Amino acid sequence: MFTGYMGYYILIGVIALISGMVSSQLKRKFAHYSKVHLRNGMTGAQIAEKMLADHGIQDVKVISTRGQLTDHYNPVDKTVNLSEVVYSHANAAAAAVAAHEVGHAVQHATAYQYLTMRSKLVPIVQVTSSMSQWVVIGGIVLMASNALGGSGFYVAVAGLIMMGFATLFSFITLPVEYDASNRALAWLKAKNMVTPEEYKGSEDALKWAARTYLVAAIGALASLLYWALQVFGSRD
Repeated sequence: MFTGYMGYYILIGVIALISGMVSSQLKRKFAHYSKVHLRNGMTGAQIAEKMLADHGIQDVKVISTRGQLTDHYNPVDKTVNLSEVVYSHANAAAAAVAAHEVGHAVQHATAYQYLTMRSKLVPIVQVTSSMSQWVVIGGIVLMASNALGGSGFYVAVAGLIMMGFATLFSFITLPVEYDASNRALAWLKAKNMVTPEEYKGSEDALKWAARTYLVAAIGALASLLYWALQVFGSRD
């Protein structure tokens, strides 16, 4: 077990290193499969629009957004936001990302339970995630100084609960992302939108994208457990 704050920095460093490696690999995969041009010549935007139409979704717009790997579905204004390299290009990587984001739109349209749960957690996490660690540390400091009549423990536990919401959010995100990828790949295959070679590229690209969320979830859980050990260990 790591002791003291140095242990936390080591833990965060290890997680950051793994996250960076996965992110770097994802970028390499995206660059590689961006060179696998689609036989049908359809751009990411066209792929997205056709998948929406095939699922009978008429109230979602496909728009272009700046940046790389900034693609996302916005359930508030019902837009599939595709980065410029996805929106206007016809390759296996663009097809995979575009179909994946539409997968989220399909989840929204069908009230996919995990997406609904994640959406409900968003406002809570937006408020608590930035302050949770400081609340925990503040509680530990109060525990060490025996200030406020021993209420520091409860302050620290409140911080852990805040941190728990972010961890829960990370884990609920996993089925949301994996399901969106599965919907995307199933549609690409069923509609013969890609050749077998193009399909393999799309599948591999989405697999590495999903791993970034997996690493984030593991990191959130590791951080929560670390601080929980510090809080309850300090109480002893």
